Amino acid sequence: MSVNQQAHTGPPYGQPQPGYPRYPQPGYGGQQIPGIPPSQYGAYNGPMTGYQQMGPPQGSLRAPPASGAPPLASGASIPPGQPVCNQFGQGDVRNGIPAPTVPLQRPSAAQQFMPGPAPAPVSQPDTFQYASPPASTQQLTNHMAGMQIGSASTSASSPAGLGYGPPTSVPPASGSFSATGSGPYAPYTSHGPLPLNLPHGLPPTSLSQGLPMVQSAVSGPPSALHLPSQPPGFAPPPISAAAGVSSYSAAAGVSRPATMQGTLPGQAATGMLTSQPNHVTSPPPMAGPPPGPPVTNLQGPPPPTHPSQPGYAPQQNGSFGQNRGTQPNYNAAYSGPANYGSHPGPPPAPKRLDPDSIPSPIQVIEDDRNNRGSEPFVTGVRGQVPPLVTTNFLVKDQGNASPRYIRCTSYNIPCTSDMAKQSQVPLAAVIKPLATLPSEEAPPYLVDLGELGPIRCNRCKAYMCPFMQFIEGGRRFQCCFCSCVTEVPSHYFQHLDHTGRRVDCYDRPELSLGSYEFLATVDYCKNNKFPNPPAFIFMIDVSYNAVRSGLVRLICEELKTLLDYLPREGNMEESAIRVGFVTYNKVLHFYNVKSSLAQPQMMVVSDVADMFVPLLDGFLVNVNESRSVFTSLLDQIPEMFADTRETETVFAPVIQAGMEALKAAECAGKLFIFHTSLPIAEAPGKLKNRDDKKLINTDKEKTLFQPQTSFYSNLAKECVAQGCCVDLFLFPNQYLDVATLGVVPYQTGGSVYKYAYFQVETDQERFLNDLRRDVQKEVGFDAVMRVRTSTGIRATDFFGAFYMSNTTDVELAGLDCEKTITVEFKHDDKLSEDSGALLQCAVLYTSCAGQRRLRIHNLSLNCCTQLADLYRNCETDTLINFLAKFAYRGLLNNPVKTVRDTLINQCAQILACYRKNCASPSSAGQLILPECMKLLPVYLNCVLKSDVLQPGSEVTTDDRSYIRQLVTTMDVAETNVFFYPRLLPLTKVDLNSDSLPTAIRNSEERLSKGDIYLLENGLNIFLWIGANVQQGLIQNLFGVSSFSQISNSMCTLPILDNPFSKRVRSIIDMFQAQRSRYMKLMIVKQEDKLDLLFKHFLVEDKSMNGGASYVDFLCHMHKEIRQLLS
Repeated sequence: MSVNQQAHTGPPYGQPQPGYPRYPQPGYGGQQIPGIPPSQYGAYNGPMTGYQQMGPPQGSLRAPPASGAPPLASGASIPPGQPVCNQFGQGDVRNGIPAPTVPLQRPSAAQQFMPGPAPAPVSQPDTFQYASPPASTQQLTNHMAGMQIGSASTSASSPAGLGYGPPTSVPPASGSFSATGSGPYAPYTSHGPLPLNLPHGLPPTSLSQGLPMVQSAVSGPPSALHLPSQPPGFAPPPISAAAGVSSYSAAAGVSRPATMQGTLPGQAATGMLTSQPNHVTSPPPMAGPPPGPPVTNLQGPPPPTHPSQPGYAPQQNGSFGQNRGTQPNYNAAYSGPANYGSHPGPPPAPKRLDPDSIPSPIQVIEDDRNNRGSEPFVTGVRGQVPPLVTTNFLVKDQGNASPRYIRCTSYNIPCTSDMAKQSQVPLAAVIKPLATLPSEEAPPYLVDLGELGPIRCNRCKAYMCPFMQFIEGGRRFQCCFCSCVTEVPSHYFQHLDHTGRRVDCYDRPELSLGSYEFLATVDYCKNNKFPNPPAFIFMIDVSYNAVRSGLVRLICEELKTLLDYLPREGNMEESAIRVGFVTYNKVLHFYNVKSSLAQPQMMVVSDVADMFVPLLDGFLVNVNESRSVFTSLLDQIPEMFADTRETETVFAPVIQAGMEALKAAECAGKLFIFHTSLPIAEAPGKLKNRDDKKLINTDKEKTLFQPQTSFYSNLAKECVAQGCCVDLFLFPNQYLDVATLGVVPYQTGGSVYKYAYFQVETDQERFLNDLRRDVQKEVGFDAVMRVRTSTGIRATDFFGAFYMSNTTDVELAGLDCEKTITVEFKHDDKLSEDSGALLQCAVLYTSCAGQRRLRIHNLSLNCCTQLADLYRNCETDTLINFLAKFAYRGLLNNPVKTVRDTLINQCAQILACYRKNCASPSSAGQLILPECMKLLPVYLNCVLKSDVLQPGSEVTTDDRSYIRQLVTTMDVAETNVFFYPRLLPLTKVDLNSDSLPTAIRNSEERLSKGDIYLLENGLNIFLWIGANVQQGLIQNLFGVSSFSQISNSMCTLPILDNPFSKRVRSIIDMFQAQRSRYMKLMIVKQEDKLDLLFKHFLVEDKSMNGGASYVDFLCHMHKEIRQLLS
C-alpha cells in the first residue's frame, strides 16, 4: 500500500496539543414517562409490559471493528521525519490489523499441541466437543484460541416458537430488499450450541519497522486450538486417539469434516492450522484481559499451561466473575477450571454456549481505549483506521479530514466492483460536516482568496486540496479526482521545491490540511447577491392542552432569557439573528414588536386556507433594540390565552406563515414550532387519526411510516427553496402522526423533539435543556452539499435529513453541528492500489452572521486486490450505522420481515465471504469472524431487536416513526450507544479519581442485587438499584434510609454533600454533556414496574417481544453462514 502523499511534518497553524479530556459524543435525549398508567411506560414513551411476538426475522447484516492503521507496504520508503503510519506498537489493537510483511508460518497439522493424539475434530450433533487446555501462554495473551462446541444437527426438526429459519434465496445485499422464504424458528439451546471459533485478542503480525513491540513474538500465529468451554461442574470428556477431540462417536449420518491441508497464499505450509492475522478464532471459557505478563520470544510449542493458570481475570466488573453463584442453566456455582489431568468423567449433558466465551463489546472498547487513547491520531497517512468512537483521542490534521467529520465503513476498498459484490461489505461514509471539535483542536481555518474565490478544477469543479499535483514548475495543476490539467491563476502561483511541492504549502490550509473553509464570493450566492443574516421565528401552540399543562407559560418565561444566547460569529458582540413571534390554535396571531412601540400589537389571520403575513416592518426584530417590547409580549401571552377553550389546531398554515415571513424579509432562517395535537381543524394539511395496531406484522405495516398526504412533502420542497428550516417540539397526549408532521423538519434539515404526556414538574428540565441547546448550537442555512470522488467510484445513495432535487446535490435549509449525512459509494470503474481513492465533501452554506462559506473535507483511502485487506480495515461501528439507516429507510417500502431478513442475509454473506476467502482451512463446525468484525453479530442483533424493527405491544406508532427519523441523522457515536447502551456499576466508582468504572455487558446475569447501575443510550439514563444495596449507599445517594423509601418518580438526584453523591451526579452531568439531547433520568428499583422497561435495554438477553439473545443469534448466524458455504 503506497502512501498517497508525504505526511506533513510539524502541524501547521500551531494546533494546540495538550492533554485531552473526554470529547463530547453527541447523542439524543429520551422521552418522557411520568406517573401515567403502565401502558405509557416505555422507552421514548415506548415498550413496557407485554411485548408481543414478532414474525421470524431473517435477511442480512454486519458489525463493529476493533481498530487500526495498516503499515506501509514492505519496501515502501518513508520520507524523513514522517511517522510510520502512526505511533502505535505492533501489539496495539486496532480496527484493522496490519498485513504481515513476512509470510506467517503455520505449524503443521500433524504437530501435537495436546496430550494424546488428536485427529481432525468430528462435528457432533447435540453435544459439545472438548480439547485439551490452551497449550501456549501466547494464546492466552491473545485472549483465546479455537473452541469447538458441538453443532446442532442441521436436520433436526424446528419446533415452533422463537428462532430463525434458513433463507431459501440469497437476495442482493445492498440496494434492494427481497423477501426470503423462512422455515419455522428452531430454539438454539435445545440441540446444544453451534461451535464457535473466535479469539478476542490479535494474533501477532509482523512488526512495523522500528516500532516498539508490545505483544510477544511467537514463531507463527497462534493455532486454532479447540479450547475447552465446559459448564461448571462437569469433568472434561476423555481424549482418545480413536475419537479425535471428542470421545463421542459420530451420530449416524453426520460426516466428519475432512482435515484441510491446503495453504493460504503467502503462508508457509508448515506447522499447525493458524488463525488468519486478522481473524478471530475461538474464545476460552472466560474472555478477559490478557493473563499475566506478556510472553516474549517463545520458540516452538511451549509446555501446556496448567488449569489453575493465574491472572485469568474475569471479564466483567460486577459480581459475575470467575466464581459466580448459581445461574440459569448451571447446575452449581463455578468451582474453577476442571482438573484436566484427571481420568475422564461421565460425558456432560448438552450445554448452552457460555456468554463469557463469545466476543465482548466491552473488551473491544477497553482494549481500544488502552491501546489508542494515549497517542494523538495523526491524519497524514492514507487509509488509516481511526480509534473507535468510544475512545477519547486527540486528532492532528495533516492532510486528511478528522474522523470527527468523516468515518468510513472500510478504509481499504476493493479495486473492482466484482470484489465488492463478493464481500457484500457496503462502502459508505458517515459525514458530519459541521461537527463540534473539542477545545484542544483548532476549528477549520477560513481562507479568503479575494474576489476570484476558491481555486477549482476546470472539469469536475473539485476544490483545491492537498492531493492536487502541481506540474510545469507550478504553473498548472493536475486534478486528483479527474486528472484534468488546469492553469494556476497568476495571483495563486508559487514555485515548487525539489520534491515537487509548493514552497508555501504549509502556509496554506487548503494545501496541507484535510478540513478548511473558503470565504465564498457573490457567484456562490442566490440571485448573485450576498445573503441577509438569518432569522428565528418562535411559533407557539396556544390551544387548551398547551395552556392547561403550563407549557405556554414555561416557553414564554424561558425565551425572555434565552434570546440573549442566540448563535453568533466568534468575535461579534451580539448575534446578527433577528427574531419574530407567532401564536396559533385554529387561527394565527402575528405580533408587531417594533422597538418604537410602547406595547406589542397583535394581528390575527383567520383565513388559514390562503396564508399571508399581515405585517413586514416590526415582525422580525433585533433582540437588544426591541427587548422591552417582546418582554412585555412574553408576559402577556400566557394571560391572553389563559381561559381558552379552543382544542383544535392547524399545522401546515403555521409553517407556511413562517416561510412567507422569511421570503418577505429576503433571508433564510429557522422556525421553532411548539405543537401539542393532531391538526384536525379545517385547513390545508389537515390530518385524520389513522393509528392502527392491527397493521403490525402485515404487509400494510409500512404505511404507518409513510406520510398520510403528499401535502407536507410539497411544503418541505418550498421551505428548502427559501432556506426555511423547521425544528419541531411535540408534546402529545395521544397519537399525532409523527410520520406526517415530521416530514417538513426531516426534509429541511431540522430536528424533532418529543415529550409525550408532558408535565412541567417532571419534564421541564429536559425540555428546557433541549430548547437551549437547539437555539444556541452552531447552524448553517441554505446549505448545499456535494461529495466528489476520484475516478473509479461515485456516490450513489444518501441517507439523512435533507432534500434532493437531483442525484448529486444534498440540499439542506438548515445544517447544524449534530446532523450527519451518510453516503454510499459504488464502483463505476477499476481502482488502482497505487493511487488509492479520494473523497471530497464540499458544503456551501450561510453562517449565522450571514456570511457565505464553503467547508471542505478531504479523505484518502487505500485500495486492495486481496479481500483480507478489506476485512482488516473495516470499522464495524460505522458499518452498523449505515446498516441501521439502510434498514430504517427500507421500512417505507417493504414489510418489516423482509427488511430484517435482508439485514441478516447480508451480514451472513459478509462473514461467509471472509470464512471462504480469508480464513485458514478449519472444521465447518467453527465460526470464524474477522478481528475487525467480531462484534458484527452482537450489534446487528441489537438493530434487529430495536423498537422500529421489532416493537413490543407498548411501543406506539409515533414512537417508532420518531426513532426511525432520529436514527437516520445520528452519527456513529450516537448509534453505537443507542443500539448497545453503556452500563456502569456505580458501586465500583473510585471516589478519588475522575476515571469511570469499566462498563459491564448488557445482560441481566451481570447484575448483582447489591449494586447500583447506570445505563445510558443517548435518549434515557436509568439508575437501577438492586434490592440488597447497602443502606449507607442509599442514604448517600437518595437521602432516604431504606430501599423501600426510594421514590421512582424523581427526575433528578437530590444534591447531597457526600463524595458518592457528588461523583454520581458528576458522571450523569458528563454523560449529558456528551449527548446532543438531554437524557431523561429514570430511577428503577429491582422488581419494580419500571424494571421491565430497564431490561428491554439489556440487549444481550432474549427480549420479551421475541428478539433473540446474543448467544442464540450468534448460533443462528453460524447456521446461516454454513448454509451459504455449503
